[in-house]
Amino acid sequence: MTSDATVRRQTLFWLAATALVLFAGIGLRYPWPADEPRFAQIAREMVESGQWLFPTRGGEYYPDKPPVFMWLSALFFQLVGNLKLSFLLPSVLASIGTLWLVHDLGRRLWNAQTALFAVLVLAFTPQFLLQGKAAQIDALVTFWITLGCYGLLRHFLTGPHWRWYFVSWVAMGLGIMTKGVGFLPLLMLLPLALWSNAPPCAAPRLSPEGGTAPAARQSRFHGACWSWRLLLGVPVMLAVIALWLGPMLWQVHSVGTDTMVAYRNDLLFRQTGERFVNAWHHVKPWHYFFTQAIPVVWFPLPIVMLVLIKPLVALLRQDAKLRVLLAWVGLVLLFFSISSGKREVYIFPALPMLSLVVAVLWVNGRELPLAKKLDGFFRWLMPVIAALLMALGLLMWLAPGRLPGKLQDYTDIVGAVAAPLTGLGVALIVVLLWLRRSDLFVRLAAASLVGWLFVALLVWPRVDPYRTPKDMMQAVEQHLPPGAELGLIAFKEQFLLFSQRPLTHFSYLAPLLQQEQNAWIWMREAPNRHLLVPTDGELGCFDVSRAVSLGEAHRREWVLLGPDAVRPTCGTPARLQRFHYQPVTNGVLP
Repeated sequence: MTSDATVRRQTLFWLAATALVLFAGIGLRYPWPADEPRFAQIAREMVESGQWLFPTRGGEYYPDKPPVFMWLSALFFQLVGNLKLSFLLPSVLASIGTLWLVHDLGRRLWNAQTALFAVLVLAFTPQFLLQGKAAQIDALVTFWITLGCYGLLRHFLTGPHWRWYFVSWVAMGLGIMTKGVGFLPLLMLLPLALWSNAPPCAAPRLSPEGGTAPAARQSRFHGACWSWRLLLGVPVMLAVIALWLGPMLWQVHSVGTDTMVAYRNDLLFRQTGERFVNAWHHVKPWHYFFTQAIPVVWFPLPIVMLVLIKPLVALLRQDAKLRVLLAWVGLVLLFFSISSGKREVYIFPALPMLSLVVAVLWVNGRELPLAKKLDGFFRWLMPVIAALLMALGLLMWLAPGRLPGKLQDYTDIVGAVAAPLTGLGVALIVVLLWLRRSDLFVRLAAASLVGWLFVALLVWPRVDPYRTPKDMMQAVEQHLPPGAELGLIAFKEQFLLFSQRPLTHFSYLAPLLQQEQNAWIWMREAPNRHLLVPTDGELGCFDVSRAVSLGEAHRREWVLLGPDAVRPTCGTPARLQRFHYQPVTNGVLP
């Protein structure tokens, strides 16, 4: 048996190692499409304009998400002064916070060994580090949701802890202000109502005559954790949301511009209820999460749970805490499966609680014959994967012409990652040999962390030039005459990040035809105006034969249209729209 002191030291090591890997690579790459440049640019504009209440992208309101993630991104940008160094910090710190909450729950609800294995599960499950090292909203909303679950579990399973109960409602409010699904901890109240009637929450009721009431008259809803005070959580959550929603609605009411009203309606209605009920993109079948997403982003957790299904069922019968967590995970998966719109990141908030379930299962079942067979399977599979990575890297390096056709379409990137991929394969083989006598979860976590170190420190810097339009925007500056104005059509948010001059665009969300017609009007209003456009769209208002090619970015060719490319006539846009953005800070520029 491993002593508690040894387990604590091991847990501290893995917490520190995972945090180190989460921080690794910061400052070595710029924001990458699809989402990162958008949020980085919004944060930049908040700092430049001083207007934080209505997020803007190139001067145009951005209504797709509530503002908390953008606020944090802007705060770190303001503190650090460079988006290349700051844009990943919200996700990194949120992931570390989630890691600590899961560890602390494992220790309090079960034991130090469970806490250790829960940390390992998060370290090797692909989705955790993938989101922790990406500047997307999901790592932050997962932290708020995990904190909400943490507060409820502390109150109902180790309580009563009314302070933690109300913290959970604060976390839900902040979660809703980050992404609409921040209320998901509420789903935990159902399994808690069914199974939280164990001590200490099931405090005995006193009979009118004194003493303890008969067991038949005891009610789980009259324990020390259940009282009318539970209802106060709702106004706490609403008060937190009102700190943002109140000023925003008042501003819309008092100023009342059409764009503000459209922002409010889009954010509060179209991007929430309508998007859930009638999704207009990412439409997937009802079983998508179970048959396509989970087997990949949560690998190998489904295998572990299926192999040890009988021990899991036995543990669920014995342990009400485990039933609460797994039931909540199931409710979250069911909730997202109801909507027609589905993405892998939607189910990420369920992973932290599932990691505790898997940790309890492994602590209690790793000595079983089936677990040993599973260990043997991965003992064979992991070196094979490492060898295949090494072989693929050598093939990219020495014989790129033999690669499959799809890989040959990315010749530059293939050449950039060949050496790191070869080195990663070698490093994984060395690590697996070194840890060959260690527990399966330790080997999986070590391989995962080593892999992400290679990606962050060696792959990111090599691939970065191919994932940004930095060189193309520099070419724009070389081709534009002094004092020229630049307009954009069908652009990417990264163009805003790398622009060195004022930009005009014609609504990021407008159809291409409407953007083109508005751009035609803008071009005719003054001389020395130029337009940056992709070549994959059909333009009727401009003579593309007079375009100047600037090369490729985001797998599209971009060209510069000058005044001589403007045709004499063009249709009238359905709506006159233009937005002006003038960079103030250097942003991500070196």
